Amino acid sequence: MPLLAALFLAAAAHAQQWIPQSGNSMASLRGVSAVDEKIVWASGTAGTFLHTADGGATWTAAQVPGAESLDFRGIRAIDARTVYLMSAGSGDKSRIYKTTDAGAHWTLQFTNPDSKGFFDSIAFWDSQHGIVVGDAIGGRAEILTTADGGRSWQRQTPPAALPSEGSFAASNTCLFVHGKNEVWFVTGGPGAARVFHSRNRGRSWTVASTPIRNDSASAGIFSIAFRDPLHGIIVGGDYAKDKEDRQNIAVTRDGGATWTAPASSPKGFRSAVAYLTDTRAWIVTGTSGSDVSTDDGQSWKTFDPGAYNALSFLSSAAGWAVGPRGRIARFRAGEVAP
Repeated sequence: MPLLAALFLAAAAHAQQWIPQSGNSMASLRGVSAVDEKIVWASGTAGTFLHTADGGATWTAAQVPGAESLDFRGIRAIDARTVYLMSAGSGDKSRIYKTTDAGAHWTLQFTNPDSKGFFDSIAFWDSQHGIVVGDAIGGRAEILTTADGGRSWQRQTPPAALPSEGSFAASNTCLFVHGKNEVWFVTGGPGAARVFHSRNRGRSWTVASTPIRNDSASAGIFSIAFRDPLHGIIVGGDYAKDKEDRQNIAVTRDGGATWTAPASSPKGFRSAVAYLTDTRAWIVTGTSGSDVSTDDGQSWKTFDPGAYNALSFLSSAAGWAVGPRGRIARFRAGEVAP
């Protein structure tokens, strides 16, 4: 790396910080969704959801009635009052809930009817059109889509899964939507670390291989994000060996048709990746730390050693991370010298 670029990256990493906040919960958190700089939602174990309306100065934690045994690994906030929750678990433990009154009441919209089902992630293009990805049933990933705000869900048919291939319900970011129609989801497992892509909201798919490690059931791709329809990043590794940094990242410049490893990588397993539109930086996080890249993923610098599971960013002024034992932090970009 040229000296000037290395100095700039070091300065950028030094400027980044996670500022801890108190969520008043000890739940393990894997879902987070920011609406704006003030309103943020998070979710986790024991049927827990959390909400702030003041940028995280104060958080309110509660449980969805009747869902105390569920693990809400996915959350998507459409606006201040409309929020979807997705639980991950075997069979009927995988469910979708919705509130339209900022969490005062929740409606159970869907319960997985298949005993082999296991939801991994939920995303929405807009308030009415959404998608859920789950582990393979009958040899194919479970893909459900809605066009009516979750009142009904239809199963779609992606390409066949490889043996032992599945997605990871680690951060609600193994699924990513863009624009009005595009969607990608990522997989892992022994012999499988692939990216699936649809341009028509899940009705048809293409699939691409990647250089991410896939040497065990705990290894593969965990998260995907795009800054535009062509440029994206995937991260992962092996969550059972979270300090190992080999084959844990790849980038694409053709919409996910091909993926290549960059010159350097984040310093360990990473379960979430996000792009900051205003600063043109990428942030990744995982149980062994967080890293920043200011050159479109080609080089990385660790800026925090703490354990986090998931990210949600609207900009450098509106970004949060959540993790084990109720951990919540707000991102602070700081100043980077020119």
